[in-house]
Amino acid sequence: MTTGLRSGQLAETAGVNLQTLRYYERRGLLAEPERTPGGHRLYPHDAVTIVRVIKAAQRLGFTLDEVAELLEAGQHRHGRRMPGLQERAADKLAEIDARIADLNTIRSALADAMNAGCDDLSVCAASQTCPLPFTGLAQENRHAEPCC
Repeated sequence: MTTGLRSGQLAETAGVNLQTLRYYERRGLLAEPERTPGGHRLYPHDAVTIVRVIKAAQRLGFTLDEVAELLEAGQHRHGRRMPGLQERAADKLAEIDARIADLNTIRSALADAMNAGCDDLSVCAASQTCPLPFTGLAQENRHAEPCC
């Protein structure tokens, strides 16, 4: 290989730092590059696309293990069956929808606590009218007084 990008050029073009490139190499996400006679890494030009794809997939919520599997699936479509982007994206959407539902529940509980005037977790946990989910945490200290 006579042309390519040195580590610094790749990092700058792809918008990452040098340690990220080394880490991706160690994880097998980025192929180990050829070396110049002076020992400098020399990456092919398509490495920019690969690094950008990795970062975009991370922003979409994929872990580096999942990204590695997606990259491998894209390279080995022939042969054994591997889940591709469609299947992985559907799984990730279901995961995100579940997290959104959890966050909406948490948001609602916090809004209820604010509306009830809760200001002290210990007092609120002991109150039967506390809107926060302290069920069973302060059974022995329950008072008949209103929350907080």
